Amino acid sequence: MSSLRKEIEEREKAWLSPFAALALASKGRKHKDKSSPYRTCYQVDRDRILHSKAFRRLKHKTQVFISPVEDHFRTRLTHTLEVSQIARTLARALRLNEDLTEAIALGHDLGHTPFGHAGEYVLDDILKHYGKSYHHNEQSIRVVRKLENDGKGLNLTLEVLDGILNHPQTGPWPKTLEGCLVRMADRFAYIRHDIEDAIRAGVIKWSDLPKGPIKILGKNILDTVVSDVIEQSQDQPRIRMSTKVQKAVTDMYDFLYKRVYTNDEAKIEEKKLPEMLKLLFRYYHYDKEFQKSIPQREQLQHTTDFIAGMTDRYAINKFEELFVPREWRS
Repeated sequence: MSSLRKEIEEREKAWLSPFAALALASKGRKHKDKSSPYRTCYQVDRDRILHSKAFRRLKHKTQVFISPVEDHFRTRLTHTLEVSQIARTLARALRLNEDLTEAIALGHDLGHTPFGHAGEYVLDDILKHYGKSYHHNEQSIRVVRKLENDGKGLNLTLEVLDGILNHPQTGPWPKTLEGCLVRMADRFAYIRHDIEDAIRAGVIKWSDLPKGPIKILGKNILDTVVSDVIEQSQDQPRIRMSTKVQKAVTDMYDFLYKRVYTNDEAKIEEKKLPEMLKLLFRYYHYDKEFQKSIPQREQLQHTTDFIAGMTDRYAINKFEELFVPREWRS
């Protein structure tokens, strides 16, 4: 059966762009691992991420709107799937490695806290008192290296780890073009779906969107930006947008930041988060039973991992269990 994997690897060599990351040329894993007889190393990584507990928990983690009543708002899981779809479309059109792209996309947000970026900011603020910081991309790496698989980690390839670590819009770009695609697809996905969710929530109307960017991006924003990246990056050793579309995307993000991401009406539930997460963090950090058998030097990280891994509803349930009198609960 090993001939099946070799056949896939040979097809990659024959078909993919000279700038693609070939599975056959991967820098490998930290720990030596037996090769799959019918999957490339990047296909194995994709499957390990897809079947992980951290990936399943994304379905109950906030994307933008906390505890929405309606069923159609995005969660961190649906955001991840949309990023994967966009990135795979780009990878296929540019003849880059679709399996590597998909693995990075599926793993890029595994380290997100409950309640989305709001939870991330609170956890970062808590850790500053201990001289530490919290960044969800770094926690994603910790999840796949250390926390999953009963502490053994997923032992992913270095290319996938690089793409996950460097997917945020600030900081260095990934070393592979596939990782760069995921970084772009992440922004495209949340700009498009955050507009849709904000309109559904009544926070903004389509007519509120800035006319300059909309004139360039049109009503089908996703199709415009994907087409632009393909046109600008075809048979090139880099991924880019045209100056015009890049500016329109940046201007649209700036609009969303002011009108949605920091809007008091849209973020009214977030005001309840800091005290809740701080109380949960303090309780578990100093709980002797929770820290039992954990060396003192590792207890802060142990608490951080536990809080960061919570889903929204698990955090709320634990808060009610620990701090709300039983007769007050709904």
